[in-house]
Amino acid sequence: MAIAATVNFGLVIFDFTYVPWRDFYLNRIPEVTTIYDPIKGIEPHRETQQYLKLVNALEQQVSQTGLQSPQTAAVLEQLRRYSSDIIETNPFALANKTGTLERIKNRMRDRIGEESSRTAFNIFWSQEYLLKAGWQKEIDFFNRSIRPLVATNYYRAIGENGEFIDEFWGIDAYFIVLFGVEFLIRTFIISRRHVGLKWQDAMLWRWYDILLIVPFELLPFLRWTWLRIIPVTVRLHQAKLLNLESVRRQATQGFVASLAQEITEVVLIQFINQLQVSVRRGELTNWLSASSKRQPYIDLNNINEIETIASLVVNVLVYQVFPQIEPDIIAILRHSIESTLDQSPLYRSIHNLPGVGNFPHTLSQQLATSITQNFYTAIVKAVEDPVGAKISRQLAQHFSQALGTQMQEKHTLERIQSLTSDFLEEVKLNYVRRLAQEDVEQIMEQTRLLKRGEK
Repeated sequence: MAIAATVNFGLVIFDFTYVPWRDFYLNRIPEVTTIYDPIKGIEPHRETQQYLKLVNALEQQVSQTGLQSPQTAAVLEQLRRYSSDIIETNPFALANKTGTLERIKNRMRDRIGEESSRTAFNIFWSQEYLLKAGWQKEIDFFNRSIRPLVATNYYRAIGENGEFIDEFWGIDAYFIVLFGVEFLIRTFIISRRHVGLKWQDAMLWRWYDILLIVPFELLPFLRWTWLRIIPVTVRLHQAKLLNLESVRRQATQGFVASLAQEITEVVLIQFINQLQVSVRRGELTNWLSASSKRQPYIDLNNINEIETIASLVVNVLVYQVFPQIEPDIIAILRHSIESTLDQSPLYRSIHNLPGVGNFPHTLSQQLATSITQNFYTAIVKAVEDPVGAKISRQLAQHFSQALGTQMQEKHTLERIQSLTSDFLEEVKLNYVRRLAQEDVEQIMEQTRLLKRGEK
């Protein structure tokens, strides 16, 4: 199906470019024009074809009776009359080839050396000029420089809809039927393969395939046949006949790079604005104060998460962390005790007495160990003792209540709200603006390097 789509797109491009490139096909591959002209409603233009036939008749007449015979003079008279009619009526206009007529006129003017193209043709098709300039040389010039241009002119019929006749839809219809049937089957299979996916949604999933079944040729206002490059490219990539992974990566990264910055700025500004509104409404104070009931707090599991987390942290510190750092604490205390004692004159005097030795150091070590162990034992008893735990919870509650009460004082509350709002505004003006100045392409390059490192 990918190959069929490619062939169809190739035919579409050929049809789309046939008329502009018809002169090339006519001069290089005339068999193409013989086959495809009827499909585009193109047929030889009677007036210009009659003109070329008269030139052929002139060549035949000169070969039979000579250039100065009355029969040759009559043919030359007809050629002069036809040349004037072509210049006046411009039969090239319907084929949008007026420029070709201008090239014919310019070449004839340069050949004769006249300003008027009508005068130049009249002189060229005269016995006097052809005898003087040389019959064979001049007819060779016409066949080499003028005839190919005249031969490119054509007549194209117009249909009842006011558009040029174009029968390409007859060729395209076979592909449209093929891709239409395949689209229905493919989307039906997709809808069955994914649970909960409707057939209509599967059609939207393969939206780009619709471009293969839209009959653009029957809709003059839809000449976007080149859009079929989208499904053709996708199909070739999916069939692994064309590797467009790098193109896809660059396209998506460019889109993400341009979109990510906009989304990030909007989200940050919206988040900061919501914080500012919450601060101005006093919701920060309501959160600090447990007694506020203006906006009830939604509890999902009937557990005070803050207290539970605090309890877990205390248990980890007491039973796991403290035993590991106890030697370091003892060393710090011993150093502090020794430093303090060294500053005492009495201690220095005792230290210098005979027989004392390292007794002061031993005493400081025992003292530091005793203080640390007693402190640790007190903490453990406070944690394990129900009464001590209750007192600790009361302390936390009273601290929270006291803090909330003091925070609700008008002067303090207004000051905190004002400072918090100003701080958020500074964040928005400084950091968000700095974010807009970030080189997003550099960030995307760092992301690519990180992905390569993971691979």
